[in-house]
Amino acid sequence: MKNIFRLFLSAACLPTFALAVYAPIPEQEQGKALTYRLGASAYHDSNIFGGATGAIDSMVYNLSGIIAYNGSIDDQTFASASYELSNDHVVDRPGKKNLTSHNFSGRLAHSFAADTNIDVSGSYNIAKNPQSLLAGVPLNTDQSNKRAQLDARYVTSAGQKTSVTAKYRFINYSYDTAALATDLDRSENLLGLEASFALLQETKLVGEYRYQSIGYDSAASLKDKTSHFLMAGFDYNPGKNLLVTGRAGAEDRSRDSAPDTTAPYLELTSRYSYTEGSYLAVGYTYTIDESSDVVLFTDTKVSRFFVNVQHRLGGAFTFSGSLTYEPSQLQGRGAQADIDETTTRFGLGLSWLPTKNWTVTGSYDLDDVKSDLANREQNRDRLGVSARYTF
Repeated sequence: MKNIFRLFLSAACLPTFALAVYAPIPEQEQGKALTYRLGASAYHDSNIFGGATGAIDSMVYNLSGIIAYNGSIDDQTFASASYELSNDHVVDRPGKKNLTSHNFSGRLAHSFAADTNIDVSGSYNIAKNPQSLLAGVPLNTDQSNKRAQLDARYVTSAGQKTSVTAKYRFINYSYDTAALATDLDRSENLLGLEASFALLQETKLVGEYRYQSIGYDSAASLKDKTSHFLMAGFDYNPGKNLLVTGRAGAEDRSRDSAPDTTAPYLELTSRYSYTEGSYLAVGYTYTIDESSDVVLFTDTKVSRFFVNVQHRLGGAFTFSGSLTYEPSQLQGRGAQADIDETTTRFGLGLSWLPTKNWTVTGSYDLDDVKSDLANREQNRDRLGVSARYTF
């Protein structure tokens, strides 16, 4: 049931790398520096390890606590930080049933001048019960992992209508299970340089270059790769209610021990806020992602469609829904043929805020993977209810 909140926080329709460090302050955290939140939830998980066969279902009971800080250090500097402690009790999980996760995050934004600013954010997540599970791992494997991410963005003016933006992202993955760690532990670096020109008050033309390096901790000579991206596009923002962005170009990928490839790269996203607390976001990207099976496949070419909606109903109720649809082709390594795979993720939620402090939510999430390889298929759904108290 936690999946729907992840989808809405991460898919606000903005380009994946362009504006990722900008995140709104939750409504219940506004107006005060320190916020505390206690939560409890219960949900049924139909496939706790994400297995293609032999699925284990279980009730899951969760207790969580969060402390968050949001405040201005001075007139030009804003800072935020949070820590979340979460414990899942998975009733029918083989072996360890109590799984404790931690999440740390922080952000620092500073304005040097009216047209020059820097924004840096970071997070470190220790996930013992991951929200999204890998396809094709050995049956009933613990997928606990640690994930660190750093985003930085520097924007300055280069003229009356021209601005320059430098961006950087670092991600590190570390899995607890030895077999997964050997295959998948890695670091990713992504650097970008963007120039924009204000063609009209509401329309910017954009040109961008990105460089990406992916380095694995083991068997690096077989799995490492680098990419160069070159793209052009636009940002259309006629008012506070509508934002449309587009990027189109190409990715030139060099693989250390496999044939190089050149593929199109595309980002199209739109977000429309039609009333207070209500919005519709849609988007499409075409890119190359890493595969969860690096022995058989070098990477994955994926088309990703998404739709997110949040609608504030009458009274204290808010409805939310999300859908991502990802047809993809896994790129075979050596004699392994390419295979087709389709991933669908769907979520529904209904939240009730009886008071400013309390939030009660019922939610349903579905993850479904269809693949040419039967051992990569996956079906998992979660249905549950949660309550949070913020003070």
